This record gives sequence, C-alpha cells and structure tokens, in this order.
Amino acid sequence: MEKIESSICKAGGYTGQRMAKDKLFKHVMTFGGLSVIIAISVIFFYLASVVVPIFLPAQMGAPQKFSLPRAAQAAPATPQTQEATVYLTSEEQAEIGARMSDRGSVTFFDLRDGKPLAAEQATLPKGVGITSFSAGDPSQQAVGYGLSDGRALLLRQTFKVSFVQDPANPDKDIRTITPGIAYPLGKMPLVVDEAGRALKHLAVQHHDEETTAVALTEDGRLLLAAYAGSTNLITGEVATERTAAELPPVPHGEIRQLLLEVKQRDLYVLHGDRYMTHYDVMDKARPRLIQTVALVPEGERITAATILSGGFSLIVGTTKGDLSQWFQVRDAQNNNHLTHIRSFEPMQGSVTTLAPEHFRKGFLAGDDKGNIGLYYATSRRLLFNHSIGDDPVRVAGIAPRGNAIMVEVAGNAVIAAKVENDYPEVSFHSLWQKVWYESYQEPEYNWQSSAATSDFEPKFSLAPLTFGTLKAAFYAMLVAVPLAVLGAIFAAYFMSPKMRGVVKPSIEIMEALPTVILGFLAGLWLAPFVDNNLAGTLLAVFLLPFSFVITAYLWHLLPEHIARRIPPGWEAALLMPVIVAVVYLAIQLGHPIEAAWFGGDMPHWMSNELGWNYEQRNSLVVGIAMGFAVIPTIFSIAEDAVFSVPKHLTSGSLALGATRWQTLYNVVLLTASPGIFSAVMIGMGRAVGETMIVLMATGNTAVMDLSVFTGFRTLSANIGVEMPEAAVGTAHYRLLFFSALVLFAFTFVVNTLAELVRQRLREKYSSI
Repeated sequence: MEKIESSICKAGGYTGQRMAKDKLFKHVMTFGGLSVIIAISVIFFYLASVVVPIFLPAQMGAPQKFSLPRAAQAAPATPQTQEATVYLTSEEQAEIGARMSDRGSVTFFDLRDGKPLAAEQATLPKGVGITSFSAGDPSQQAVGYGLSDGRALLLRQTFKVSFVQDPANPDKDIRTITPGIAYPLGKMPLVVDEAGRALKHLAVQHHDEETTAVALTEDGRLLLAAYAGSTNLITGEVATERTAAELPPVPHGEIRQLLLEVKQRDLYVLHGDRYMTHYDVMDKARPRLIQTVALVPEGERITAATILSGGFSLIVGTTKGDLSQWFQVRDAQNNNHLTHIRSFEPMQGSVTTLAPEHFRKGFLAGDDKGNIGLYYATSRRLLFNHSIGDDPVRVAGIAPRGNAIMVEVAGNAVIAAKVENDYPEVSFHSLWQKVWYESYQEPEYNWQSSAATSDFEPKFSLAPLTFGTLKAAFYAMLVAVPLAVLGAIFAAYFMSPKMRGVVKPSIEIMEALPTVILGFLAGLWLAPFVDNNLAGTLLAVFLLPFSFVITAYLWHLLPEHIARRIPPGWEAALLMPVIVAVVYLAIQLGHPIEAAWFGGDMPHWMSNELGWNYEQRNSLVVGIAMGFAVIPTIFSIAEDAVFSVPKHLTSGSLALGATRWQTLYNVVLLTASPGIFSAVMIGMGRAVGETMIVLMATGNTAVMDLSVFTGFRTLSANIGVEMPEAAVGTAHYRLLFFSALVLFAFTFVVNTLAELVRQRLREKYSSI
C-alpha cells in the first residue's frame, strides 16, 4: 500500500513538472509568435513611413501680395507707355525675387514682404528703345532685349553670395546675397538685322560656347544670328564671331511668338491662331523649315506657349483653358514629326501665361480668371490649382529649386508663395502605366532612375520590375516544382531507406549553399555554356523527360531475374547514367543541328530570321540557376509531408487491393497535399525574393518581354543595385522603399491566400 501511494506521489510530481514545462513552453511560443507579428508590423510601418511622402499632394503656402515700385519714366506715362513686367524669377534660395520690365529695368525685392532691395537699368545705346523681350532657358538665367535699331542686348541676373563673421558670435557666419545684372557678351548690343530695322519678336538662348538669337523684324523678315564669343584674358573684352541667315517665311498667318530651345538646334514659330512651324537651325548658315502643324482644333486659339526644361517639349495653352504637351517623334523613315503627347486637366479660364521649372518637367500656368495651376508633364499631374483673386494672371515665374512661385496680376500686384513639391514625378500613371517619354517613339514601361545631366526625364515605372520579378519566379518554379515535388514523392514513398538517408540530407545541404555562389557559376560559366550550346541545351531539356519514360518502359521489359538484381527502392540510381548520357548526346548533336538548320549560330538566326531578341544572360539561365536554389526548400518540406502520411492509411489501402500507384494517387497525395502546397508556396516566396542569382545571371535590363531568351530586372535586384547610389530623401530613394513595400505586400497576400488554401485542403482530407 505504501508503495502504491509512493508511486502515485511520484507520478503526481512528474505530472506537475510536465504541466509546468508545457505551460512555460506555451508562454515561450506565444511570446515568439507575438514577437514575429510585432517585427513584421514594425517593418511594414517603417517602409510605409518612408513611402507615404511621395504620394502626398503638393502644398502652396500662404500667398504674400505686394506692389513693387516702377522705374522712373523719361516722359509722363500713358496707358500705352506704362512700364510692364515681362519676367519674374528668383535666386536659388527663393529669398530674393527679380522683376524685369519691358523698359529694361530690373528690380530686386524680398520675396517675403516685397521690400525693394536693389534696382538696375539695362545699359542701352543713346536714342535706342526696347521693342521686344525674350527669356532664355531658366537654367541659363539669360534674357534678351530686342532693340529698335535691329540689335539685341543680352544680360543675366546675378546673385553673389558672400559670408562674413558674425560680430556677436565668432563661430557663425552671416550670409549676404548681393543681386545685380551682368552682360555675358559685353554691354555692346549684338547685331541681328544689319538693315537696322526694329525687332518685333525675339528668341534668344545663351551658352558659354554659343549664343543664338532669332528675330522677326518690323518689315516681316525672320532672321537668325549666331554668336561665338571669346574673352580676352588680359583686357577682359569679349569678342564675338557672327553667323547670320534669313529663315524661310511661315506658310500663313501673323507670327506671334518665337521659341528657341536651349540646345539651339530647333526653332518653333507660333503664327496665326493655332499653327506652329518647326525649323531645324542646327546649321546656323542654312536653317531649314521642317513642318507646320495645327496644334489646336479650328475655332480655338493658342494664347500661351513655352518650352520645358531640357528643350524637348512644348507646352501649349488655349482660350478654352486646355493644356497640351508636344514634342518631336521619329518615324520609321527616320523623320521627326511634332506630335501631340498628352493633355492635362484644363484651367478654368483662358490660359494667359506659362512658366517652366528650371530643372524639372513641371510648369506653372495662369488664366484670365485669376487661377494658377502647377503641373508636372511626365506624370501628367495637376499638383495644385488655386485662385489668387479675380484679376487675370499676366506673368508667372518659378524659383530655381521649384520651392516658390511668383505671379503678377492686373493692377501690377505681385503675389509670391512658398511651395512644397518634392516628388511631382510620382503618380499611379507613371508607376504602373505606359508613359510617353521625351525622344521615345511610343509610350513605354521604363525604369531609368539617373543620368549625367539635369535635363534628364526620370523614368520610374515599376511595371517592368514587377514583371521581371514574376518572370523570374515563373521560370524558376517551372524548373523546380516538377523536379522537387516528384523527387520528394519518390524519395518518401518508393525509395529505399538507405538510399533516402543519403539523398535527403544531400539535397538539404544544397539549401545552405550561398546563392552568390550559384549566381557566380550561372553568370560566368552557365550563361556562356548555354550561349555556345543553345541548340544542345534546348534539345537536352526536350529529351530528358522522354528519356525517363523510355528508361522506365525498358526496365519493365527486362527479364524478371535481371530486374530483381536491383533492390527495391534503388531504381532511381539507374537514371543517373541515363541523365549524363542524354545531356552529353544532346550537346554533341547540338552543333551539327545548328550548322545544318540555323547557319551555325542559333542565337544569331533567331535574331535575324524570327526577330526574337536574344541575350546571353537570359531567363533560361536564371530559371536553371534559381531552380536549383529553390529545389532544396520545396523538396525538403514536400518530402516530409509525404513521408508523414500515417502508415495505417497506406497499409489499409494496400490491404484492400489497391496498387502502390493507386494508393499514392488516392491516399498519400491527398493527405499530404497541404504540406506539398505549402512547400510550393514557400519555394515561390524564395524565388520572388531572390537577389544575388538574378543580379549576377541576368543583364538587369528593365524590359517587359516574356521570352525565355531575354533578361529582366527584379524588384529585389533593383533595390540591391541602386540603393547604395540613391540620395536619401529623393524620389528615387523612396521608390526603392516602395519596391520593398510592394514585395512585402505581394508576399503577405500570397502567403495569406496559400494558408487559406492549405487549411481548406487540411479540412477536406483530414477525414481520410
């Protein structure tokens, strides 16, 4: 009796310890699960915090309205001779604004309150008046005045920055900005018309190496003059060499505006109510008329036009408030045609003025109802639209960094406002739809994030990267799933325990192989090998499945006494020499086949005869390399799922008279299907997130081509390549984080759906 009581107490003690361990393990598992959820949530919210700013709308600060003093007139001003503003701009920090008038006066003022800071007058020859004005590209900060004697005066606003020590704090410096004007080619005006007739309209562009002026004289001649300037290092005098030509007249209508792009190669002449004529002025001595295009329908009138930064695109505004973008597109015959690219959300009134940004593809529009709208061309966005009163907007300007705007309305009131507009190039349209970029023949999906000049148009399409990610996963799974799943089924159900004990650990060890090694081998060995033996490689891919079936058929034809010499479960070993022999035979046959049917070079034949693009580092190489990287993951999980099917189920099926194949198909696979499905989904997640193999084994070209012979770029590889060079806080930097967020969301959605499917499979087949 005492022994029984002692045993009960001991058992109770063991039970108590067991319950304590179970309770502790439960808390540990709960803590671990919650930690994983918290970690994933933190990652998600961190990515979102970096990404959200690029989708916030642009903001305009409180507008400041003030009046600027007008320059003194030599004679009493009349409504016809009232000094008028022709240009508004500011220095880089958007602290000091500059207003230029049609009388050659330049007023500098504080953008915060309109307080005048300085005023200068352009140096004009005695007895000569100003008859026209032209603003060059904002990035060059040069403007020109057309004079009544057929000459043009070139000048630019300057903002000299100096630092002096703060008397109150020796550790700090006081920054001082001194505004002024300068004459890049000297104070002597440039001769445009040797006949000395007044310049009615003017277009001018200045560069350190060349300056070009195009003018319409009062007697209707369209003249071009190019100047190559050189500065005497001793005296400082500027000498210019002039090349002049008269342009062919426009077909019809009165010329209303001249637009010369910053590279000084193309001239656009607005004439009539709706026509634009394009001249090629690359050869300054022999300009050519290229084409005349009607930019708006009949009955509508163009009221404003400008050229965007970079000199490629024209922006046109009309009496109905419509805004459209045009640029030259090259056709199949290698000829350029001015083509309508896109339209923007219209203004409420007739467009009165357009001002391009200095270094981006944005522009500011004003209308006759007192509205201003800030647009961005590439993303086709209206960033904001504000009413600043009822008076028509006469002149508009944008600060060099795009962080401030200035407009003048009727009544000579100037309105200035700060602008927050850091990411105008990002929109749903620019990220996921085709965009017609400058100099492209048609709309395309394109990712090209940087270039050497500020004229570059950022191309931030995530569509080709997402497509490349799915393409990589597709070809990798096409290779991995059949081999891994069928191999797992054979290893768990048919293979002998001794052979399984060798095969399974060997494949699982492959999972520890760094993917950078696989990428290195794929890029430096496999890709050239496939390129040199393309026909043989494709032949091997085609022959291998048939060789397995033929080998199995021949095995069944063998006499029974020979077949029994191979122990059950070791039949797979017979396939190893078959695989080696078939691959060797295919490679050896590949070269004669290429020589006989493909001119000795199958890649070249496909490119020339079929028009298929072929790249050495292509999807076939990546599919093979990534397939081998994913196989261990799928094989290990699927093999465990098949092997874990209870033995009494298979034994019962066999006892009822089913064959092993019938048992496999009707019992084992159904019971193991949740585990096999999980294995495939985990393998797919591994393929989607793979970086190094894709980085090293493809050309990393962001193209959308389903062909197995072309490369691609994935989201993960793009992050790996470009994150080190992305400036923190830029649109490029945040879009790389957005790429990571897209991968995160894609993985989350796929895994959630996979888990739902797995649970349904488990519930459906749990009763077997």
